[in-house]
Amino acid sequence: MGSLLAKLEGLRDEAFSALESVQTSSDVEKFRVKYLGRKGLITSLLRELPSVPLEERPKLGAAANKLKTELDEVVRRKLEALKSGLKSGDFIDLTLPGRSRYLGKKHPITRTIEDIIDIFRSLGFSIAEGPDVETDYYNFDALNTPDDHPARDINDTFYLAKGICLRTHTSPVQIRVMEKQKPPVRIIAPGRCYRKDTPDASHSPNFFQTEGLYVDKGVTFGDLKGVINNFARRMFGSGIKVRFRPHFFPFTEPSAEYDFSCMICGGKGCRTCKNTGWVEISGAGMVDPAVFGYVGYDPLMYSGYAFGMGVDRITMLRYGINDIRYLYDNDLRVLGGL
Repeated sequence: MGSLLAKLEGLRDEAFSALESVQTSSDVEKFRVKYLGRKGLITSLLRELPSVPLEERPKLGAAANKLKTELDEVVRRKLEALKSGLKSGDFIDLTLPGRSRYLGKKHPITRTIEDIIDIFRSLGFSIAEGPDVETDYYNFDALNTPDDHPARDINDTFYLAKGICLRTHTSPVQIRVMEKQKPPVRIIAPGRCYRKDTPDASHSPNFFQTEGLYVDKGVTFGDLKGVINNFARRMFGSGIKVRFRPHFFPFTEPSAEYDFSCMICGGKGCRTCKNTGWVEISGAGMVDPAVFGYVGYDPLMYSGYAFGMGVDRITMLRYGINDIRYLYDNDLRVLGGL
């Protein structure tokens, strides 16, 4: 058997050496016939098997079959290379170790949403979802937004048909949940939103938002401030600062906008924070009793707070991205390094 194995190894070396002179499809066919044909060298060598002891034949046969498989693959690859116009020097040497695959990563917005969910779940919030295409009723009417409100203007909202639009926030999910569930309600609603914003460093017509809602007996504005401050510190660390500014929203009263200190410039001022040192995250406030009227909650018995946060802006603060458009450019030089 030893001599036959040696012949087989010699045949293998000879075949791979002969590949260097294979330049055309005709050369490949001659190579195949010479080594793999019915009268080829490997077949001729296997005819000597009867002279090998019975118990040693399986090992020799396996070695021969392995060589045939290797050469079959070499012939196939060589033909593909010739058809695609690759030069002989570009041919893949199957004896070399393979290259490892490029491993993808989750998009930074996806990672941020997952971390937001983890934080609020630990605070007792559950996750709710709703459709991207909404009716005026859920997107505006049930949120106490009057007909003449600027947000309802065709220049601000994407309308698909009369009374049908792409949601401008995920607040409609809050109405849908309250219609089906009696207090207490404690949810967050992450998802994609759409507005006719002109793209710039901090605005995009397509963006992600997470809305939050807590309704129960005795809920106060202090509870709202506490949960927002808790979230900010857990997301960005103890050095983050939060500020609340009086504002107006038709669905909350009192209302406020809240900002996080800019992590990109350290509060010194940059184009992302418009040189203020602060990045507007979103709005918040106590749920307006008029909203409770749409879902059948008794405002004398229950109170609640609602808040929103722009996931894109939080992502920018986390990863030091100074332009929101980078998140949607699919530039791996940016996204791959995060």
